[in-house]
Amino acid sequence: MADERVVAGQIEPGESMVTWTHAIYALHALSLIVGIVGVATVAGAFLFGWPSIIAVILNYVKRNEARGTWLESHFRWQIRTFWFALLWCVIGGALFITLVGIPVALTIFLAAGIWAIYRVVRGWLALRDRRAMY
Repeated sequence: MADERVVAGQIEPGESMVTWTHAIYALHALSLIVGIVGVATVAGAFLFGWPSIIAVILNYVKRNEARGTWLESHFRWQIRTFWFALLWCVIGGALFITLVGIPVALTIFLAAGIWAIYRVVRGWLALRDRRAMY
């Protein structure tokens, strides 16, 4: 917060917070890449890979520093991406238990992985352009 400034009546985040936000997107992206090229599923690597777990912890630790700036929307975006992907995978896991639900569960896991990739890419591109997430 020490390197924040007010521009046009709005708090402009310091460069260190922008760098933190890039690092958090990079950690989420690393988990997704591991899921794409490794033996894990994309959604599984995103939710249970160490980079993503570290990223979501950093989201919670650093989000107060982003409060009141356009970066706050990115922290909210990243946190929601993680928790909604987890919710969909829990639903898919519950369906996987039944033989009838396995095809639906696999579809949910695939969709959750694609959705997580979309959210990380869209958010990171907006961050690069210094835009808030809506």
